[in-house]
Amino acid sequence: MKILLIEDDKRLAQLVQNVLKEEKYTLDVEHDGGTGLELALCGAHDLVIVDWMLPGRDGPSICRSIRSAKLSVPILMLTARSQVEDRVAGLESGADDYLVKPFDFDELIARIRALSRRYTPGSIDSAELRIGSIVMDLNTHTVRRAESSIELTKREWDILEFFLRHPNKTLSRAEILNYAWSYDTQVKPELVDVYISYLRQKLTVNGKKDPIQTVRGFGYILDEINA
Repeated sequence: MKILLIEDDKRLAQLVQNVLKEEKYTLDVEHDGGTGLELALCGAHDLVIVDWMLPGRDGPSICRSIRSAKLSVPILMLTARSQVEDRVAGLESGADDYLVKPFDFDELIARIRALSRRYTPGSIDSAELRIGSIVMDLNTHTVRRAESSIELTKREWDILEFFLRHPNKTLSRAEILNYAWSYDTQVKPELVDVYISYLRQKLTVNGKKDPIQTVRGFGYILDEINA
């Protein structure tokens, strides 16, 4: 796994580099936001770790540029900002996860592993996830069903991606919560139901049935037959 670290604190960057090398990760390090973004846009990395405050370009700006370029690479944002509104701003800019400084290196590794599991290809064609009439293109970051384009928010995208990687498997609310919201412990499990409802409405197009079934007492399942 090849990781890009964009961090202007050279001491911290060196510590992270040492730890990740021990875990057998390949790491590129940039200390300037602008240079780091140029490297990220090459699409040569499996994960980007980016600090919020950087010279040249800040972390949220880098995230937005990566997503505007339709790159689906997972992004982990590092920051000293711990307020809820800051976490929301970071995630809404395109980051997949958020780690507050100072952090434990064991937690950093755990989050890297979690993100890598989320982006492990579910089929031979890693650029596309397809179940029935539902197609998710990971390169263009688009979703369509029965030839109709479907606009999804980031959270809806994450939930649908989780379903597509686990068709015909009952996923609990806790599993969906951990996947789509990662380590954000302030998110209530009930929010999963709200986003499932949003997703169902958007997937019901062109006379197609709702492909998501409720398994009472357990969670939800993407029914491959109805997809």
